[in-house]
Amino acid sequence: MLARRSADSHQGGLWEFPGGKIEPGETAQQALARELLEELGVRVEKCRPLIRISHCYQDRNVVLDTWLVSQWQGEPYGNEGQPLSWVPPQELCSWPMPAADRPVLGALNLPDIYLITPPAVESREHFLAQLERALKSGLSLLQFRVFGLEAKRLEHLAREACLLCKEHDARMMLNGSAALAQKIGAHGLHLDRRRLLSSDCREDYPDLLLSASCHDARELQQAEDLGVDFAVLSPVLPTLSHPDAEVLDWDGFSKLCRSASIPLYALGGMSAAMLEQSWAQGAQGIAGIRGLWPA
Repeated sequence: MLARRSADSHQGGLWEFPGGKIEPGETAQQALARELLEELGVRVEKCRPLIRISHCYQDRNVVLDTWLVSQWQGEPYGNEGQPLSWVPPQELCSWPMPAADRPVLGALNLPDIYLITPPAVESREHFLAQLERALKSGLSLLQFRVFGLEAKRLEHLAREACLLCKEHDARMMLNGSAALAQKIGAHGLHLDRRRLLSSDCREDYPDLLLSASCHDARELQQAEDLGVDFAVLSPVLPTLSHPDAEVLDWDGFSKLCRSASIPLYALGGMSAAMLEQSWAQGAQGIAGIRGLWPA
């Protein structure tokens, strides 16, 4: 649902997601409910945090606390005389919108679970069967992260995994080289810490969805400067694979989320039961291997 701003307002004439300013003493959720009732005549029944965005215009700085409303009462209408339009998600990028609203499109285009493959593959058949189970369960975003295979075997397995993802309308990110990602027809490329810190130009990855692994504010800033579409932030909680690693914990994760303007997945010690908690801390959702990969 988009609404057009009045011509005499800041960013006048552009289309935006409905909402408004938080009044003194209000929480973001209370402000959301009040604004949507005033602007659209609807009562919010079910919603959750989506993404928080900081943006600097030439004349002002804004912070957008964006929520996803999935259930409401009433039929939306322009209660303040503003034109409204329902827009298919895939067409949103073609609408003239304020620059601060643009990152919301990335969050709307991503699922809430980012599955990562186990790094070791002993049996090709077993690996692909497990992947198909995950895809049939509804998972739609995968990071192919496999080590220790000879180059030809790795390419062949990655290509098979990519084809399987396409059969199930899922997107596959390759944790590897951009050349291999393009060769096998992957939807995107996931940059590990080394590749992230050595990259300085988004144009090096044409036509690929781009994600990155981040562990602190410096790496998160590098990911934003590079123009990645989303990132994973870890480790949030202790993991069996890295039991002695220093963790962010939920407070540390939340602080980094508040300073970011790209969708972030919580990684490290995650399970499906933690999805709602991740949203409350500002995450797009959760990412994981052991806690999400089919047994």
